[in-house]
Amino acid sequence: MNGKFISIEGLEGVGKTTQAQVICKWLEDNGIDYIRTREPGGTEIAESIRELVLEHHKEKMDSKTELLLVFAARQQHVETLIKPALASGKWVLSDRFTDATYAYQGGGRELDTSLIAELEQLILKDFQPHTTIWFDCDAQTGLSRARARGALDRIELEDISFFDRCRKSYLNRSLSDPSRFIKLDAAQDIKTVSDDLIAALNKRFKSDS
Repeated sequence: MNGKFISIEGLEGVGKTTQAQVICKWLEDNGIDYIRTREPGGTEIAESIRELVLEHHKEKMDSKTELLLVFAARQQHVETLIKPALASGKWVLSDRFTDATYAYQGGGRELDTSLIAELEQLILKDFQPHTTIWFDCDAQTGLSRARARGALDRIELEDISFFDRCRKSYLNRSLSDPSRFIKLDAAQDIKTVSDDLIAALNKRFKSDS
């Protein structure tokens, strides 16, 4: 029996790392074998590509270069980690997946989403998460939280309008595939978000238990 693939999405500062720990505990409490991973990254090669994408460079990175790097990392991640784990019956929890590409490179960078769709079809065909949990809050709140954490990576240094476009893209993605997306209000306090998350997990997967 194949496992389930869950992705978590959201802007910087929405608390994905904290809430991922809540999901991990829920999986453990329900006796589910899983792996936790992230994008870009998740494998040795993909993590090296992640560094190229996020670190600061003297040379300006072209938006299409960034897009191609993200999909190169995703190809490696899916074929060497995610698909084998699912085939073995494990669940996979990934911090970001293709929705983030539509949000950041499509919305934020304003690249033509038809180009993203072409790459998605080339790399993934119809492969996508069983469930995507979108932690939503306004860009200003998220950025304020992210900046309080410390140094920002190359993408986190973008201006507020960039992240406003990212959030709008996430909204459009969620509306286009409502059966896959679970939207949670990440502007609330951590405990409330965690409680909402657990309730959503129980509702989504109770029929599978």
